[in-house]
Amino acid sequence: MRNDPAAFFAWDWRGWFHGFTRTHPRALAALAFIAFCLFVPGQFSLQPMDRDEPRFAQASKQMLESGDFVDIRFQEDARHKKPVGIYWLQAAGVKIGEMAGFEDARRVIGLYRLPSLLGAIAMVLLTYWAGLAFLSREGAFIAALIMAGSILLGVEARLAKTDALLGALSVAALGFLARAYFAFRAPGIAPVLETRHLILFWLTIGAAILVKGPIVPLVFLLATVVLAIRDRSLAWFSGLRPGTGALIVALVVLPWLALILLKTGGSFLADSVGKDMLAKVGSAQEKHGAPPGTYFAVFWATFWPAAPLAILAAPFAWRERRDDGVALLLGWIIPFWLILEAVPTKLPHYVLPVYPAIAILIMLAAERGGLLRARWALGLAALLAVLVPLLLLIGVPGLFLIMEEGASFSRVPFLALPFLLLAALLGLGAGVAIFAWRRPIRGLVFGLMASAALVPAAYWYGLPQLKAFNLSPRLAAAAKAAGCAAPEFASVGYREPSLVFLTDTRIALTDAKGAAAFMDKEGVGCRIAFIERAGDEEFRAGLMGKAAPVLLTRVRGVNLNAAFDKQRRLRILDIGVYVRR
Repeated sequence: MRNDPAAFFAWDWRGWFHGFTRTHPRALAALAFIAFCLFVPGQFSLQPMDRDEPRFAQASKQMLESGDFVDIRFQEDARHKKPVGIYWLQAAGVKIGEMAGFEDARRVIGLYRLPSLLGAIAMVLLTYWAGLAFLSREGAFIAALIMAGSILLGVEARLAKTDALLGALSVAALGFLARAYFAFRAPGIAPVLETRHLILFWLTIGAAILVKGPIVPLVFLLATVVLAIRDRSLAWFSGLRPGTGALIVALVVLPWLALILLKTGGSFLADSVGKDMLAKVGSAQEKHGAPPGTYFAVFWATFWPAAPLAILAAPFAWRERRDDGVALLLGWIIPFWLILEAVPTKLPHYVLPVYPAIAILIMLAAERGGLLRARWALGLAALLAVLVPLLLLIGVPGLFLIMEEGASFSRVPFLALPFLLLAALLGLGAGVAIFAWRRPIRGLVFGLMASAALVPAAYWYGLPQLKAFNLSPRLAAAAKAAGCAAPEFASVGYREPSLVFLTDTRIALTDAKGAAAFMDKEGVGCRIAFIERAGDEEFRAGLMGKAAPVLLTRVRGVNLNAAFDKQRRLRILDIGVYVRR
């Protein structure tokens, strides 16, 4: 009975999920609809999230402005940290927006997020497809729902960066690898993928390189090495036709690589490999350093609501490590994870490519009746299931009270509170199902519903309403209210990429003296300067023109990337918006 999947899923939604998975098109349609509903809120209402997102978006905007789709630049600086793929896709999203009639489309951040939205939805669908190599349809469907509900993918779906799309390409590669490996291990089955699958696999590798360099090939290579050591053979790898694959990858990658090397005189490789990738290995970049174990620590929040079940699946994974499917999944997860823990530079999204494998491994343990049932483990899993929505229920109102000026209960986002409370109650239900009812999958379903409840709380009624963090949109709106047809801009004391993106590529990020000289230029039309209060006096002293610039308004708020001073006190910026016509 313990090892009978049907017994494990009783109530347990096996029959209920069977209605969604009766055919593959039905399952994919249901997953696409669920993922779309979970990922769309906030796409257009969230401000550009400094600093990486507006850097990507601004570089894509400059491609459209300059017509140069080979070189990558942020203002005058070369941006050669990542390949060109994501910039092309973002530029295409903006062109679609322009054709659809979006006003000022090149400054609409939601259009630049379209590749991430589509990549996140694709990641959910491809988790189902990859999961079918290991699981029943119902198990693969739930593994895909795990990805749809995960906190990390929900965040990346709303950021105009590479990671959601890279995650989709990563899980696609996992699915192809699993099918090639299992075909070789299964007696009587030809150990070669169909031609169309081979072509798609190597196109996936080529596309992944164009999006974010060697990450997906590295994960694939590490898993291949693990399997080769395990089997003392690499014979199965011939089924992937590596010679043909290298040619396909070269056809995808080399044309742009040759053009960028010619254009930059070889500096692209020096910047992307030497200054970006190897620099992250050698030291912490851009204050993103953290000790080993950081990814393990944040996993419990970023992979919520399924993270608690990882505790219950871990003993199964160790016990069944000699099983082909378990060995492949562990080979996909562990080596890459250990490398990331060892590298000084750490950002939570770096581990996203291995999260689908964890989701599949959890469901593999569930289908085989292998989830741990010890009371201590169930209790710990239940606690983690409750903790995230409970902390958000307390933390979100607290964040508004701390960050918003004139802290009072009138600043609390009351429309978000019912959804936060619902999420907390569903999280409590998840904890009860896991610990008291001893039904982990039932608890997971409660957790997924809690995750859905957090979406409107965070992305409709939460973050977009937090005015203190929305400095750049408010500054851009104040400048637009000046009524200038084609103003020039300067900024002192506030240099965030989001301000460049929302105003003008040519904005001068300067000091007070430079801003004063900018205002005094002869033969220039309307000029707008954003001056942080600390530079006001020097700015005014440096003005030589006859007519003093007009102070339109002052905008107060918090720079998300420099929210605290050296004494760890909240640093409120007070920025004057000056105009001279």
